[in-house]
Amino acid sequence: MASFSRIGFIGLGVMGEPICRNLVRKAGVPVTVFDMQSEPLARLAAEGAQLAVSMAELVSSVDIVFLCLPSGEIVHQIAHQPEGLLASMRAGQVLVDLSTSSVDTTRTLAAAFAQKGVAFADAPLARTRAAAEAGTLSVMVGAQPELFERLRPLIASFATEITLCGGVGCGQVVKILNNLVLFETVLALAEAKLIGERAGVDPTLLFDTLSKGSADSFALRSHGMKSMLPGDFPQRAFSVRYARKDLGYAMQLAQAAGIEASTAKTVNDFYDRAIEAGLGDLYHPVISQLVGKPS
Repeated sequence: MASFSRIGFIGLGVMGEPICRNLVRKAGVPVTVFDMQSEPLARLAAEGAQLAVSMAELVSSVDIVFLCLPSGEIVHQIAHQPEGLLASMRAGQVLVDLSTSSVDTTRTLAAAFAQKGVAFADAPLARTRAAAEAGTLSVMVGAQPELFERLRPLIASFATEITLCGGVGCGQVVKILNNLVLFETVLALAEAKLIGERAGVDPTLLFDTLSKGSADSFALRSHGMKSMLPGDFPQRAFSVRYARKDLGYAMQLAQAAGIEASTAKTVNDFYDRAIEAGLGDLYHPVISQLVGKPS
């Protein structure tokens, strides 16, 4: 399918496992996997993936490595730890980071790997776990155009929208801003829901009517209708803690650009309040329960 003979995949969490499963099923080349949790390893082994006992062992047998980890801080850690990726990877290999990381972390890592002759691409993900399972993610890529064309067939195993956003780090910029707009929209929906209720309008009718007008959005249909209306804020979804992490990356970008980002700061205040209230591990639209309450 692409100019790679064997794929390595590290990080089999909420998004990583279904993404890797699609690679195992569709990539047309062997896939070797590594994770600290035994359960996803067993499930992917049943699909035909090969298991590695360490990152170093995985790296030794592949020519491209995908990472799908919770944060840029963890990506930095596994790159720099003893027998980590910087110590193990060799010239000619490719590293693709599907995680959402800060732009500075991404560009610093890319430079470190370039010194070893390892090509680096950031390719953070948008959409849900269900989209990861269906292979319909949106992926925003930061890479040289030639590398992007080599990667595109593999990414197409788990994504239907694949965008080259610019050089290394630009995928992270676009992903971070995507999430910034999403988080701010979720708070706007929460405020509209409460205002409507107090003014005597049924929230289900309100959101349904908004979906037929200029206020329609993915956030309205997914986070508003499927989460806020039924009060469904599960764990193992995109939690408040993860949302605050990504929002922090957006605020770093804003600060570097000299932008105040006052709306982002307001959303961040709600995330802080949610964590203080013990809601940090719940799906991030749970902040709707704090709207209208004293801070």
